[in-house]
Amino acid sequence: MALEGPRAYLDRMKRPNILGTIALLVALFAVLAGAGWYASRAFTSVEGPPMPTIGYLAMALGAVLSLAVGCGLMALLFYSARHGYDEPFQPHEDRDRDRPDD
Repeated sequence: MALEGPRAYLDRMKRPNILGTIALLVALFAVLAGAGWYASRAFTSVEGPPMPTIGYLAMALGAVLSLAVGCGLMALLFYSARHGYDEPFQPHEDRDRDRPDD
């Protein structure tokens, strides 16, 4: 077996691995199908009295408030990133020059 150069190795590594991609997609879709089956079985097997209107109202209010908190936190994240609040502290050189030496 002849030794291959770095160029041949890089060319071989850049080629997509179709079989690995297919195996990954099949595994992910199997997990998705299993989760969907489990969720549908759990949803349809619940027994008991129906939920009152106040329960639906509380669930909707909880979902809306959770979404509002999530959107607010994302807005703060973007604001702080755009205005430089996430940058590390770097003191100004001119402030250090104005200070008398001890």
